[in-house]
Amino acid sequence: MSFTEFSYQLIQGYDFLFLNQNYDCKVQMGGSDQWGNITTGTELIRRKAGGESFAITCPLITKADGGKFGKTESGNIWLSPEKTSPYEFYQFWVNTSDLDAEKYIKIFTILELNKIENLIKEHQNAPHLRNLQKKLAEELTILVHSKEDFQVALDASEILFGNSTKEKLINLNENILLKVFEGLPSISISKEKIENGIPLMIFLTEDTNIFPSKAELRRIIQGNSLSINKEKLLDEYTIINCDFLLKNKYILIQKGKKNYYLVVAE
Repeated sequence: MSFTEFSYQLIQGYDFLFLNQNYDCKVQMGGSDQWGNITTGTELIRRKAGGESFAITCPLITKADGGKFGKTESGNIWLSPEKTSPYEFYQFWVNTSDLDAEKYIKIFTILELNKIENLIKEHQNAPHLRNLQKKLAEELTILVHSKEDFQVALDASEILFGNSTKEKLINLNENILLKVFEGLPSISISKEKIENGIPLMIFLTEDTNIFPSKAELRRIIQGNSLSINKEKLLDEYTIINCDFLLKNKYILIQKGKKNYYLVVAE
């Protein structure tokens, strides 16, 4: 046993004693792996203060891969929006596996059991729709954050994964926009050039190199496969200027259905 493991139990036990003496805290709850640490506190309270205290534990919540669901594990989430934004929170639950979603919706939501069973049956019949994960994400985002935050998270998700609109894109705040765009190919360009106006052909082939040639760009435009800020662009003679900037800084380029690029004017 390392010193860290040894001292952790003592410090957690003392924490319980401090809370008991100063805040009249009598109950400590935790996962089943915390039983020894918690009962160290109850024993310390009994011997040091002569008071009563109680320990309550529940089985550990694990993922389908056997990993522990907790803040010390990588890829997990916080309730605080400063540590995990509502968008990231929503995406976490949407991306859970089928087995985890079936388990988590029973543990974390307050939906009636018959409704949960119906959702699971529907999901098993059409798992590709991910309706179970979407309902789980909706319930928990509203419960932890708000209906408004859920709608923002949904709108943000639809920008990259659904049929969103320019209006929804404009209405997202900059922090959410950056979370949505995280991981996209990003190209920087001088804001001064944008202010002066750049022909679309030059902008997408020479200034950003999103397209290797003007011929390919024309083909994409003619195929109705180019969007800027979630709006189809059909005129190859368009001039890109500050009117295209989101938050006075960003332009979202979409080539085809799934290829996105973020242009940042600095």
